[in-house]
Amino acid sequence: MHRSAVTAVGAAAALLVVTGCSSDGGTGPGPGRPAASSPAASPGSGTPSPPAAPAKGSVKVVSTLTEGLNSPWGLAALPDGDLLVSSRDEGTITRVDAENGKKSLVSTVPGVSSAGEGGLLGIALSPTFGADRLVYAYFTTESDNRIARMLYDGKKPAGQQLGAPDTVLRGIPKGTIHNGGRIAFGPDGMLYAGTGESGDGQLAQDRKSLAGKILRMTPDGQPVHGNPEPDSVVYSYGHRNVQGLAWDSGKRLWASEFGQNTWDELNLIEPGKNYGWPDAEGKSDRPGVVSPVAEWPPSEASPSGIAFAEGSIWLATLRGERLWRAPLAGRELAAPPQAFLVGEYGRLRTVLSTGGGTVWLVTNNTDGRGTPKPGDDRILRLEVS
Repeated sequence: MHRSAVTAVGAAAALLVVTGCSSDGGTGPGPGRPAASSPAASPGSGTPSPPAAPAKGSVKVVSTLTEGLNSPWGLAALPDGDLLVSSRDEGTITRVDAENGKKSLVSTVPGVSSAGEGGLLGIALSPTFGADRLVYAYFTTESDNRIARMLYDGKKPAGQQLGAPDTVLRGIPKGTIHNGGRIAFGPDGMLYAGTGESGDGQLAQDRKSLAGKILRMTPDGQPVHGNPEPDSVVYSYGHRNVQGLAWDSGKRLWASEFGQNTWDELNLIEPGKNYGWPDAEGKSDRPGVVSPVAEWPPSEASPSGIAFAEGSIWLATLRGERLWRAPLAGRELAAPPQAFLVGEYGRLRTVLSTGGGTVWLVTNNTDGRGTPKPGDDRILRLEVS
């Protein structure tokens, strides 16, 4: 079903970033607060900044690629353009033809335990997928959250195309809520993961715990040279529930984060920095705490997946039921954020850029918190600028 893009919400709404609520798009509006400007940039790494993104952007819904997905969560693009999508509740990975939307079951991932916000979450392809054919997945088991890789063989029968999981990292605390789950390979070829604090806020400040963190590791799950602690995969801490990771054209890492009742966040991530939870939510004057570049109240956001495209960070939001565009000027915003598709497709889980202004957007109305409409859930093809 084709739909025209919704007119952008006025710039005056700009920097009121939605709070992520106590869970994956829960209820309860946060208290109001005057619109805030972007915080001052933190010390830079010396990376030259590309030209600022235009203040105004656009979104066009080109087509609905496919429909009838159940609790879709992670999304990855194969070299031929087809998409892999994970189902949180079913524990499956499905291939979707990028031309006609035809779906075929790749495999069910063994060991997945889906309850609450846990299950089969983020997926990512090895940066050397053409040679090693490895698919990485972040998922919840009966005991923890973990990351495993599986060999993909598309020549095998449908439903049997992934090999046995090879666990590269285990022991990420699990909970009914706040399991994080996004994984992505960075420009450095290393694997990054956003985790949640599993409902125990104090774990976010415990640098020995893997909960409430952004992790950085080798493709084998080992600590990387340059991490804050040489024997640890912890890259940044003080996070409540990170479900979005993306790098801009200057190779800077950005992350979306669910707040509780007041402010959701878009953060510029730097190694070893403290992003405040549970002592701070949204912008803070606390010593040693990094403030977000943008913030929203939960009723307008609850941001899950993010992507970088055409000079902007694009945030898919759950409770907010909209796609936010945050135009960048280096380490700051070039202009107030814009909202698109407000209420048109319900809850939005994942956004993936494949270049040239093409962005794939995954709805998430069958996750137990949304109100499914006929055809839900779906993958939309967008053109953005």
